[in-house]
Amino acid sequence: MVDYESEKQMQNAQDTIPTIFALATSAGRAGVAVIRVSGPEAAAVLCALSGRSLPAPRTARLRVLKDQNGDKLDEALVLWFPGPGSFTGEDMAELHTHGSVAVIEAVSQALYDLGLRQAAPGEFTRRAFENDRLDLTEAEGLADLIDAETEGQRRQALRQMGGGLRKVYEDWRTLILDALAMVEGEIDFPDEGDVPDALAHRASSGLIKLAAKLKSALLDSHRGEKVRSGLDIAIIGAPNAGKSSILNRLARRDAAIVSAQAGTTRDIVEIYMHIAGLPVRFSDTAGLRETDDLVEAEGVRRAKLRARDADIRLGVIDLTSNNNEVLGALTVGDLVLYNKADIGTAPDQNVSRETFLVSAETGSGFAELETALEREIISRFAQTEQAGLTRVRHVECVRKALVAIESASENLAIAPELAGADLRAALHAIKELAGEADIEAVLDRVFSQFCIGK
Repeated sequence: MVDYESEKQMQNAQDTIPTIFALATSAGRAGVAVIRVSGPEAAAVLCALSGRSLPAPRTARLRVLKDQNGDKLDEALVLWFPGPGSFTGEDMAELHTHGSVAVIEAVSQALYDLGLRQAAPGEFTRRAFENDRLDLTEAEGLADLIDAETEGQRRQALRQMGGGLRKVYEDWRTLILDALAMVEGEIDFPDEGDVPDALAHRASSGLIKLAAKLKSALLDSHRGEKVRSGLDIAIIGAPNAGKSSILNRLARRDAAIVSAQAGTTRDIVEIYMHIAGLPVRFSDTAGLRETDDLVEAEGVRRAKLRARDADIRLGVIDLTSNNNEVLGALTVGDLVLYNKADIGTAPDQNVSRETFLVSAETGSGFAELETALEREIISRFAQTEQAGLTRVRHVECVRKALVAIESASENLAIAPELAGADLRAALHAIKELAGEADIEAVLDRVFSQFCIGK
């Protein structure tokens, strides 16, 4: 039996949703512009503009577009995507017009005249999220794909957009629900004959397994974040060790001023490159030494901060001097560069880190250095095939879940009621990760980062 009242209420609710439009391609002179329309009036709008019935779903048709006065706007390809099988889950249409500014403005004005409004940044994707076409992690993957500049960023974004992280957290959610069922079983049916004694304690092994998975994800989270934001490599060393010359050689251009005068580099000079498909920022820093010059001293302070925060440090030692104090500032994974190999003598001492004899003047040794850098970046930062945590938001949600799981493990033997509350807290953290919890401010921040039209 059809519930006509419920059906009417659903229709009225749908009618309150505004129909939106936006230019989905870059503005400016182009061969083709794509204008997207989504909402309950999409079908009526498409028919009104073309003066014809709807084309077959997902089939491009050439149509003459006219405004409400019957004036011709353009000849365009039109496509019709009925909901819920569309990107947003709503009725959608696309107008593939010529890409001139005049055509775009004329068609946009016609859409305004039909009662549509311009979409806010990310509103199409937000509607897809709200209509369960994708979860929040997949929406974030889509945003990352739009912003991707390197091969590594593209691959990572595609994994996440394809539901890679969803598969991971759904496994976590299943383990939490299994444990919660055992705990709730003991709480609700303590005297039932078919409920084993201390049923909650059987949840312990699953919680231990889950805690290990969460810890592994957190330990590996730096990979995904670095793929998104890029790696920092700091070039450090004493004054006149050749740091600026090394930066210029890596950049294959004169990015930094080179001078025989000590202390020339005072502020940080940066260049951006792609290595192993990842974005990398090299920083040439002030020479590390004690100085009474206030400006140079500030440069040294900044150099130490950049070196401390860098993912990899290149410690430069001048072979014509005996100053190797920079070795004390290096750590595991950093590289030692003995510069001026064309005029200096190779060191006798053994260094416990990978070392290179280079000459910024002649370029010798740089092929080996660049190969080693690529190998180090791949081994430490290249993303695995499994989708991981790529944002600070992801990390915070998983940390909250881990704290709750560890608390639940401790409370199992003390009070199942407390363990149950901990497990529900962990479940809520996973819901936050997926975007299922009431986190309106987070949603606003995520979708405002999209471009208009997506």
